[in-house]
Amino acid sequence: MDTSQPLVMTLPASPTREEVARLCAGLTAAPPGEVRCLVDAEAYGLAAVDALARLALTARRHGHRLTFDGAGPELTALLRLTGLDEVL
Repeated sequence: MDTSQPLVMTLPASPTREEVARLCAGLTAAPPGEVRCLVDAEAYGLAAVDALARLALTARRHGHRLTFDGAGPELTALLRLTGLDEVL
């Protein structure tokens, strides 16, 4: 991986456990660095919140600096409601 460019991954609108596991495996395998997660603007609900939390935890455990881009207003509001907006 070119360390000057961030690793870019995409979180789909309705992430399945398998998709989240695949994304987490990608983080585990990648050398520490910048990671940018593009969140589908239609992503909403507890599955999306769970996916973002799992990705953030995996990234921290493996020395990545993870940023999320593209979360829609509904997901942002849900993150605020759960208190995860400060963590993520």
